[in-house]
Amino acid sequence: MAFVVSIIFLIVISIIFHFWSPWWLTEIASNWQAIDNTILITFWVTGFVFVAVNAFLAYAVYKYRYDKNRRANYEPENKKLEIWLTGFTAIGVAAMLTPGLFVWASFVSVPEDAVEVEVVGQQWQWSYRYPGADGVLGTAGTEHVTPDNPLGVNPDDPFGQDDIIVETKEMHLPVNQPVHLLLRSKDVLHDYTVAQFRVKMDMVPGTVTYMWLEPTRVGRYDILCEEHCGLGHFVMRGTVVVDEQEDFDAWIATQETFAQTQSAGAGNAQAGQANYAVCSACHGANGEGNLALNAPKIAGQEGWYIRQQIAYYKNGARGSHPDDTYGAQMAPMAATLATDQIINNVIAYIDTLPDVPAEETVTGNLGVGEDLYQGKCSVCHGKQGEGSWGTHAPRLAGMTDWYLKRQLQYFKDGVRGMHPEDQLGYQMTHMVSALKDEQAIDDVVAYINTLQ
Repeated sequence: MAFVVSIIFLIVISIIFHFWSPWWLTEIASNWQAIDNTILITFWVTGFVFVAVNAFLAYAVYKYRYDKNRRANYEPENKKLEIWLTGFTAIGVAAMLTPGLFVWASFVSVPEDAVEVEVVGQQWQWSYRYPGADGVLGTAGTEHVTPDNPLGVNPDDPFGQDDIIVETKEMHLPVNQPVHLLLRSKDVLHDYTVAQFRVKMDMVPGTVTYMWLEPTRVGRYDILCEEHCGLGHFVMRGTVVVDEQEDFDAWIATQETFAQTQSAGAGNAQAGQANYAVCSACHGANGEGNLALNAPKIAGQEGWYIRQQIAYYKNGARGSHPDDTYGAQMAPMAATLATDQIINNVIAYIDTLPDVPAEETVTGNLGVGEDLYQGKCSVCHGKQGEGSWGTHAPRLAGMTDWYLKRQLQYFKDGVRGMHPEDQLGYQMTHMVSALKDEQAIDDVVAYINTLQ
């Protein structure tokens, strides 16, 4: 009897918990109410089956409980029962699957007036591309991807020259406008998901998948990757902002076109030598760094990373936190590099400087440091600390260890990586959670000093 009561209790508690549960679907913000309806139909069908099967189980346990005066009647087949069970099962399955077929038919039929927007995923960032004045997205592919062309836009396609390139985690869409999202991956499987939109789709390397939706509610919503894509999968997040049309137009007007991102000419080392004079006051005539002036070594560092950090200092992503006193010193220095061409010239000159490994000042347990580095850091920065522009990870081997130690602590303390413009730094604030204390930081930095 206790077993019968426990089954009935399970049924009642499950029903109560379902209706009183705090975990409901988020408020919908797109046209895909049909997907919610399909989910609710599935809940009702499976819920009915759950109650019916468990109630029958309780009934059978009670009615056919042991009685020494009764014997079981062996009946290997019951055609009537089998017909009823098969019929009810077929009706239940059809009730769950049929609405989904209609929804899928609508999902793959993109409206003719939908605006195309490209979403590009990579470990572990989102980037976006919008059509320019011509209303047509140019062709793109991984064969065109370079540090200066991270989305792989075809430079020979005239339709791509006015494409809008957005390399921040924030994506904007106009409200009440159908949008055809073209989904590309640069490396591994990803999955573009916004819970409030109710639609998601895998991003497969080497092909272009798609989905469409019509945002119906102005607001900010989280973009998630729902396909495990490696160590940093959990930090692959972004934000989609649904704007009124005039606000969207104002935002898109502030973004750079592909042609603008390619407009700066190749760096001229001779011209950059004069501009480097400002940098040499702290970083040294040969870019060797200077501990007394809190200036790290920059000779041997990759140009794309130096360019990125200068941009961060100029837009306030670095050097604006009240505890970043050294970054605050660098910000006005970066401002003296007024144009992209000047920056390219300085970087070209830095590339000519001798790459002498920095003096080692940090010591630690190399065994522990190796485990920490090879288990976490090497995924982005390389097994030998060589860095990779593909994962936006700078070179670490041979660079200034005291500076690296300070930056790791800054990421842990939130001094660096919390500015909304610092998408890559935000990822690092989570990655450094593996370094529990200052000793762990010393250990991993000391190990990095051994890398060639």
